[in-house]
Amino acid sequence: GFEAVRETVRSYTPEEAEVVTGVPAEAIRQTAREYATTPKAGIFYTLGITEHTHGTDNVYALSNLVLMTGHLGKASAGMNPLRGQNNVQGANDAGASPVFFPGYQRVDDPEARAKFERAWGVSLPERPGMNLNEMMKAVGQRILGLYVMGEDILLSEPNVGRLEAALNRIEFLVLQDIFLNETARFADVVLPAASFAEKDGVFTNSERRVQLVRKAIEPPGAARADWEILMEVANRLGAEWHYRHPSEIYDEMAACAPKFAGISHERLRKVPGLQWPCTSPEDPGTPYLHRGGILRGKGLFQPVVYRPSVEREDIEFPLILSTGRTLYHYNAATQTRRAAGPVARQPEAFIELHPSDAKRRHIETGDLVEVHSRRGAVRCRAVVSRQVRKGCAWMPLHFAEARANLLTVDAGDAVTGTAEYKVCAVEVTKVEGTYE
Repeated sequence: GFEAVRETVRSYTPEEAEVVTGVPAEAIRQTAREYATTPKAGIFYTLGITEHTHGTDNVYALSNLVLMTGHLGKASAGMNPLRGQNNVQGANDAGASPVFFPGYQRVDDPEARAKFERAWGVSLPERPGMNLNEMMKAVGQRILGLYVMGEDILLSEPNVGRLEAALNRIEFLVLQDIFLNETARFADVVLPAASFAEKDGVFTNSERRVQLVRKAIEPPGAARADWEILMEVANRLGAEWHYRHPSEIYDEMAACAPKFAGISHERLRKVPGLQWPCTSPEDPGTPYLHRGGILRGKGLFQPVVYRPSVEREDIEFPLILSTGRTLYHYNAATQTRRAAGPVARQPEAFIELHPSDAKRRHIETGDLVEVHSRRGAVRCRAVVSRQVRKGCAWMPLHFAEARANLLTVDAGDAVTGTAEYKVCAVEVTKVEGTYE
């Protein structure tokens, strides 16, 4: 596919890229040459790359750079996604995806499906299910019951005003978490879960390193580990699951997933972690993917055609808002807003504005402002900062009293469904009073 990529990018000159990105053409040239000619170079990317309607294309474009420069299969190189949470890698490895069984074996692969049907003793769907964005849009329509684990969907999902209205139309909602959160207001049943320090298991980080997690303290009250809760719910519905320890669950997964066949809790007790693929008890693991060549045989180049974001600025909404996290709070802040230290450092919501945009609106740092989008409005404090570009703004997602996701777009990437949290059009106005 290299020639197709060459032909596709021919029309995207650095000057045209400057118009789209705001990055000077000469800086693009210099960076490209340095990346291509340095002996070792790694690409590290975060959610700023993936949380777009063209997020998959963004990743394809980066992988094209890695392939054409040969920066893979060695130390200090490769594609290195920095995931949005701890153990996102492990959750995907274990099949927490509508597309894959454990070990990245496709749901629509008849051989893989037959293998898991034999192992689990059930019939499995032939087609992938809904992704998260599709599920949230179906709430109150095709979906009338929800089982929510470890997430506050009324803070974390895009366009939550629509989702909140939809939750009023469902028949039953189960929330399984370590604390009550915003979503708990709609829960019919709350199941208290154990935190990471109160259960055994494994976490897998972004370098594919599977590490053992050992219970340090007992869960409080009626709280239990997630696997124990799920097993009891399943058994009350007629299943016959009899796991005694999460090590047995991992062994079952490893028996069906060749990538993990050499990994077990017993082995992890003796080493500081194992990196998959690890296909036998003698396999030391794989520190560097593709070291002996591309695992699939040959690298696959993917031509990428530029597509603008779904929403653009206009006269009514002239600023582009991006959302994300601060240093002091974690995602929906269900945990960190219960801790005095992070709250002292970052006690309330805010929006960052470029000085020229703030001046035009007669806004100064500390002023109360209202942020409007085509979907909703929130109030928060303004912070005038050169951390954001002219014409742009930035807000954290952590605060229930100023939910940034009342503003965001729920359009998703065509492949993954990931919502476009990083681009939505807004206007900001100075107001009097307080925000709730």
